[in-house]
Amino acid sequence: MIRFIQVSLMRGTKPLLEQVDVTLNPGDKIGLIGANGAGKSSLFAMMRGELHPDQGEIDFPAKWRVAHVAQETPPLERAALDYAIDGDVGLRKLEAELARLEAAPESSENGIAIGNIYSALADADAYTVQSRGEQLLLGLGFTIEQMQRPVSSFSGGWRMRLNLAQALMCPSDLLLLDEPTNHLDLDAIIWLEDWLKRYPGTLLIISHDRDFLDEVVNVVVHIDERKLKRYSGNYSSFERQRAAQMILAAGALEKQQRKRAHLESFVNRFKAQASKARQAQSRMKALAKMEELAPLRAAAEFSFEFREPLSAPNPLLVMEDVDAGYKIENEKTGEVTTKTIVNNIKFSLQIGQRIGLLGVNGAGKSTLIKTIAGELAPLTGDATIGKGLNIGYFAQHQVEMLRHDESPLWHLAKIAPTVREQELRNFLGGFNFPGTMVTSSIAPFSGGEKARLALALIVWQRPNLLLLDEPTNHLDLETREALTEALAQFEGTLVVVSHDRHLLRATTDEFIIVADGKLQPFDGDLDDYKDWLFKTKLGKGTDVLPAAGKANKTDFPVASPVAPPSAPVVNTKDQKRKEAEDRQRLATLRKPLEQKIKRLDDQIAKRSAQKAEVDGRLADATIYEAANKAKLKQALADQTFFTKDLGELEAQWLQLQEELEALA
Repeated sequence: MIRFIQVSLMRGTKPLLEQVDVTLNPGDKIGLIGANGAGKSSLFAMMRGELHPDQGEIDFPAKWRVAHVAQETPPLERAALDYAIDGDVGLRKLEAELARLEAAPESSENGIAIGNIYSALADADAYTVQSRGEQLLLGLGFTIEQMQRPVSSFSGGWRMRLNLAQALMCPSDLLLLDEPTNHLDLDAIIWLEDWLKRYPGTLLIISHDRDFLDEVVNVVVHIDERKLKRYSGNYSSFERQRAAQMILAAGALEKQQRKRAHLESFVNRFKAQASKARQAQSRMKALAKMEELAPLRAAAEFSFEFREPLSAPNPLLVMEDVDAGYKIENEKTGEVTTKTIVNNIKFSLQIGQRIGLLGVNGAGKSTLIKTIAGELAPLTGDATIGKGLNIGYFAQHQVEMLRHDESPLWHLAKIAPTVREQELRNFLGGFNFPGTMVTSSIAPFSGGEKARLALALIVWQRPNLLLLDEPTNHLDLETREALTEALAQFEGTLVVVSHDRHLLRATTDEFIIVADGKLQPFDGDLDDYKDWLFKTKLGKGTDVLPAAGKANKTDFPVASPVAPPSAPVVNTKDQKRKEAEDRQRLATLRKPLEQKIKRLDDQIAKRSAQKAEVDGRLADATIYEAANKAKLKQALADQTFFTKDLGELEAQWLQLQEELEALA
């Protein structure tokens, strides 16, 4: 087992952990969660032996083999497949030793040693390692052709996939994964989930993907207030337990405060009376012994909302017989060729549509999004844009497009040059860019902070069409939840590509899929999509677990090296279609009620402020002087009017809330 015994850790002057005790059992699949900067990665560094606690110790069996994902990938000319197999360090050592022995002069001792090496290679499944490596890389989204390319030819995100492949190839008893889904598509995440669920060792994983955690982990360890708290169950179970704890803590704190107030009241009233002195003294001692309960606080909430679009053309966009792809110019000859990714697109976007775009890695989702956004011109066909179309486009690599030497205020002023600086500062403050942070260079900002800035720039422009290509990369759980809530309330049209299934479920009403170079509706939900993936791309194949002895051998689902998946057969599940129609009908009924409630909220806030101002005037004694008789009369009339109007507005608000609840 893994035991943290009175562990304390400082980074610079900041305490991360203070006298932590927690025990984790062998075979547990543990999700490590906590706010950014709470110390999750530092805890991983201690597990790897790269950091040492300032106090206490971390104890787990010395014989355990620990695997983790490297953060750097050297630009090697080594083939991707060979690089992935290099993760099995023990196997590579055996191969190197065999090569050395076979190159040495022949002898009886040498022959025995070679025989022993061959036996060890068989135990390590050396004869299936090539196949296992291929299956694993296919599951992570690589093609057979890509496996033979040198590591140096891949972008940063794909190199991180190769590092993940190395960690999965490594025989291990403890596997440490820090945000493994950040650079993966939905299909690769689904494959990885299935792999990890069957992993026989102990898993410790950091992730901001709640659906991924729900599928994989059976224990959650929460870092909060420099302590580690262990919860049994998946992430959803943790949230329920945490909420219950907060309710209990709030009740206990309130009860203690009432008791303290009662004791203090008794002491203050009777400590001077001789007849009550003994009782007062007793209560003073009780007060001194009473340990102050600290309120159990939730993480500081962050929220924002998209402003109402300025126009609503309908349709926003119509594509007829469009081929989407790229034009490629030969540098030597200047000849231009075209590469079609998605062909014969017949597609229109109506106001209020909320579409999730599905498809396996490389199918053409980003190409389609770029074509809709106007980043790529259609290779053939016509794209007609509605008058007043205003696109908010968040690209997959949006963060890299920011000027890292400039500040958040500079970026916003660039698109709003005529707006007062204070208004821009106030707006950015709503996205957690306070004080000097708003004028600081964004270069040292975290990936999440930069992504938050990119979102703020889109929100400012009040788009009526949002195109989001993996918007949750780098975002923590809190900001992902804020984005999900904001998108659910967005009044325009939404097209989103995301590996975050919680976001997709909460913000979209329909799915379309890119498969076999075609775009078509997907009649089903994300569970149906998962089934389709396993029937096509993620078929059952050979064991791709790292060799860890015959006892751990299991058949694992892997990416099958077969022909590309065909387009999904249309799902005729009448029940699911009816449920989708019911959801759409409910959303249509809810929207006008929610808009009326929002308007009433604004009116109630305005009237409340006006009434408070009048109450303040009436609280001033000078208004009752004879010289101010007219002012008093007017103030009393205003108070009567505002009180009556406020009551009517609140009654309307209550009625609408009851209607909304009745719909739910």
